[in-house]
Amino acid sequence: MTTVNVSDRPAHDLKTDALVLATVETDGKAGLAAGHGLPRAAATHVAAQLAALQATGSAEEVLTIAAVPGVAAARVVLTGLGKGTARTTSFDHEVLRRAAGAATRSLKNAARVAVALPTTGVESVAAVAEGAALGAYRYAGVRGPSAKAVKLVTTITVVTADARLKPVKAAATRAAVLADAKAYARDLVNTPPNQLFPQSFADSVKARNAAAGTKVTIKVLDEKALEKGGFGGIVGVGQGSVNPPRMVTLTWNPPKANGSVALVGKGITFDSGGLNIKPATGMLTMKSDMAGAAAVAATVFAAAELGLPVKVTGYLCLAENMPSGTAQRPSDVVTMRNGTTVEILDTDAEGRMVLGDGICLAGEAKPDAIVDIATLTGAQMVALGARVAGIMANEDAFRDRVRAAADVAGEAAWPMPLPTDLRGQLESGVADLAHKGERWGGMLTAGLFLKEFVTEGTPWAHVDIAGPSFNDGSAWGYTPKGATGYGVGTLLALVEDYAG
Repeated sequence: MTTVNVSDRPAHDLKTDALVLATVETDGKAGLAAGHGLPRAAATHVAAQLAALQATGSAEEVLTIAAVPGVAAARVVLTGLGKGTARTTSFDHEVLRRAAGAATRSLKNAARVAVALPTTGVESVAAVAEGAALGAYRYAGVRGPSAKAVKLVTTITVVTADARLKPVKAAATRAAVLADAKAYARDLVNTPPNQLFPQSFADSVKARNAAAGTKVTIKVLDEKALEKGGFGGIVGVGQGSVNPPRMVTLTWNPPKANGSVALVGKGITFDSGGLNIKPATGMLTMKSDMAGAAAVAATVFAAAELGLPVKVTGYLCLAENMPSGTAQRPSDVVTMRNGTTVEILDTDAEGRMVLGDGICLAGEAKPDAIVDIATLTGAQMVALGARVAGIMANEDAFRDRVRAAADVAGEAAWPMPLPTDLRGQLESGVADLAHKGERWGGMLTAGLFLKEFVTEGTPWAHVDIAGPSFNDGSAWGYTPKGATGYGVGTLLALVEDYAG
């Protein structure tokens, strides 16, 4: 876990491996942003270097200068904020997150880093701290004994004049917890699928709980318990694999909780498509099909570490969708946890089946609200692209509340409808429901299907993260290539909203 702290000492006096400063773009040229605090000679030297390098100060432009006179740090890293002047002190929080993250993401062999970007209050300090900590993430991977060790960022110091204020110190602590939670989610998603399957996912959750010492209660239902409990959706999806399904429940239940929130995560540890098998290239990122469950697990642990006064229960719906002689067939009919029968039309639309059972189980505990999060549909990416999630809900007010939490977290999301006139596409001639509608509006009919399993009167939202959960392009801002950890920030901000 990267340590995040704050300091009101002059940035140039901090003996760190790197000092991160901001630049701004003025008339196409880069200049130092406000708040750098450098002595005149050091500022003049940096300005000359910026001119020589033809820097622009554009958003996320990152340059490194070594041995700046009058600066204790071995390196000065300059990260662009975009349009502004040397006197501009107020920047969008997401701009600050991305600039700080781009800087730390660029670093190699730097354990101690100081960050001095323009900040004008607790929220902006928090944004800088979060971005820097998130950008420092590295996935260790599966390496042989000859692999060279890389020195990772272990300590981040955010320079701010408000360092002694309790809310600012609390923001730094929260940033470290959030970054650690996202790192856990990213690690789970990045793990090769031959190493992460339903049981090993459950084991990972138990191991993290023990290592962190958090008071999270964990319950695991194996395939026999799932079959006995009437979880036909998840049992059917997992029946084709040698790695049987699991339903993992994680509960943070503090004394005098202000409310209760249930989080349900899709956890398909690998999705081949089942008998409706995917094209070969369509499987390359399918180890990420459990990103929703990863986000839920990480959020529950983060809520516990922060001691939030809200009961948070996470439901990890874990299965591996594989083709075999025992695999589920198109036209099978299964019975879900709540007794609803469902006709299977396409075994590659498996996520809604495991989520349906999870939502039923969550509703039985009568929480104040349910949010499910899932890499559910390719239609989400068609509609919103690779960086924006879609949010659907049974109440507009609750949908807006989840969207507001996403905005606070800097996770791009957009409200989507659940049109009642599409519900007819889910009619079946042999069962209570068909589990898939037409191609057009596929994100919306998937949401309508899930809505069928929500207990009446319970606010519920569905967050489709098929695009933003995994970045198979170039890294940007604080977002690495591979798993992004999307959703942890939104869910944690929502829980904090319930905490009051």
